[in-house]
Amino acid sequence: MHEKRRVAIAIELDWPYKRHHEVFAGAHRYAQEHGGWKFILDEYPELTLETKPSKAVYDGIIGRATPRLVAAARTAGVPLVNVWHNSPETGVPMVTPDFKEAGRVAAKHLMARGFERFAFLGRKRERSVKERLTGFKEVLHTAGFSCSVLMVPDNITLTAANWRKFVTRLGKWIDEWSCPIGVSTSYDLLARHVACECDRKGLHVPQDVALVGMHNETVICTHPDPSLTSIDLGYELVGHRAAELLDDIMNGQQAPEEPILLPIGGLIPRRSTDALAVEDDLVAGALRFISEHSHKPIRVGDVATHLHVARRTLERRFSNSLGRSIAAEIARLRVERAKRKLVETKASIKSIAHEFGFADSLQMAVVFNRIEGISPSVYRRTHRKQ
Repeated sequence: MHEKRRVAIAIELDWPYKRHHEVFAGAHRYAQEHGGWKFILDEYPELTLETKPSKAVYDGIIGRATPRLVAAARTAGVPLVNVWHNSPETGVPMVTPDFKEAGRVAAKHLMARGFERFAFLGRKRERSVKERLTGFKEVLHTAGFSCSVLMVPDNITLTAANWRKFVTRLGKWIDEWSCPIGVSTSYDLLARHVACECDRKGLHVPQDVALVGMHNETVICTHPDPSLTSIDLGYELVGHRAAELLDDIMNGQQAPEEPILLPIGGLIPRRSTDALAVEDDLVAGALRFISEHSHKPIRVGDVATHLHVARRTLERRFSNSLGRSIAAEIARLRVERAKRKLVETKASIKSIAHEFGFADSLQMAVVFNRIEGISPSVYRRTHRKQ
């Protein structure tokens, strides 16, 4: 029986980032599927290799390729697969999400909500952020739209002075916007900062400002309200593919010269992009009321009463702006929220129906099937991660 291969994992698991943990989980899944490796958590395998450069202490490494790690691995002849897109080392086999596609997806989603003004907030000096911005702009420019951009340092919370400078710059940037506007950020936490600053300035998310984050960090995205739409980059698949590539290299296959770009996990819609962009202030007010109260058993008359306008007038202007009825918009929003609950929780369909303003689970099933073409239970089985 052959001894199990010794594979070092160096991806800083103590950092509270979902992406680091998913890379580890994906690599571990591959190892289990293919006979198992002896995984060794070593955040600094270069120190081990520098101490014993002539001895094969590791058969391979999956990690964030720092210059020192790359040099040590080359000297020791140990295969290394990089999973850090922003690594300064470009001559190392790398597996990464397609960040340009992530930017394109964010732009398409905001455009589909009817927005015609856009902004992007990201961190400086990160190649992945630049690629996200490139993809975002590509889609917008093709459609004839421009984009306001603010790039900030990655150390905005390192000191009180840095934080104050960031908040001041962010506030001035927001003051330059013309709402409604669709905003994409390179990280979910930046989207959360934007949401908080908008609230301070009296701007409503999503009616005035729709937000799309990146990485789908669940806690940041779901707390507090409004929850944040985000793009899941599929890092579990990155870890699995990185392990597969390392296995191939350890078996003598030639490493690819170009990075392996993987499809993103998909956009996870939440409340921060629930609203549609409209120029009619009356319709915008209706959308805001529906967004804030669709979890209650509201009717078209309730919307008109809140806005102090005749129901027929509101229905006409709503239909002219959006091409559908107020009742259809209430149903659409309820179904969107139910979809998230079906995927993200184990709550019963009955309780979900009650939470989002349906009379009962049967009514929810009828409305859900009319809009999505499938039942709530089938949607849950199809879209929920195992």
